[in-house]
Amino acid sequence: MAPGLLDLVHLTTWAVCAVIKLPQVVAVLRAGSTWGLSVSSLLLELAGLLVFLRYQIYYGYPLETYLEYPIVIGQVVILLSCIMHFSGKTRRAFFYALVFWGGWYMLTLQKWIIDLAMNLCTLVSAASKLVQLQHLWETKDAGQANALTWGMSVYASATRIITTVMTTNDLAVLIRFIVMLILNIWVTATILHYRKTKKTD
Repeated sequence: MAPGLLDLVHLTTWAVCAVIKLPQVVAVLRAGSTWGLSVSSLLLELAGLLVFLRYQIYYGYPLETYLEYPIVIGQVVILLSCIMHFSGKTRRAFFYALVFWGGWYMLTLQKWIIDLAMNLCTLVSAASKLVQLQHLWETKDAGQANALTWGMSVYASATRIITTVMTTNDLAVLIRFIVMLILNIWVTATILHYRKTKKTD
């Protein structure tokens, strides 16, 4: 792949990720409700994002291969804050913040910890998607789950498969993005299915 094309893929990924959770945040704020969203799913997603970011930094991978992660993490934290606010569990957010902050520093105490965490990160991130799917299947209602947000996740996963192959060629990272692509497509399709079902009822 030509360097110019690789730069374009990086730029479009950053652009998408700069606003990836905003449609979801707007939907929650407009509705004043978090119906259709799973707190467990978002907490697992945040854990996976933090581990992945720490892994990339630890191994000194090029910044352009993970630049979007701090932005996405910030958006997930905002979304979690909205959920905690609307569900009346604001105090619980402080506990979660302490756990994630402590975990961030513990990850790099030993090389084997960050390597193990990265391998588990794929399972944790996959679990976050499966928890959201389970929530959708149980409620049979997409609620405030936003198909645009999940569609942008599909795009970001697909482009990161390309950039991983072209830059680091790290097998653990590549497997993670392939798994995330498949599950993001599945969640997007499920949201669209329940939106269509709700409109026809």
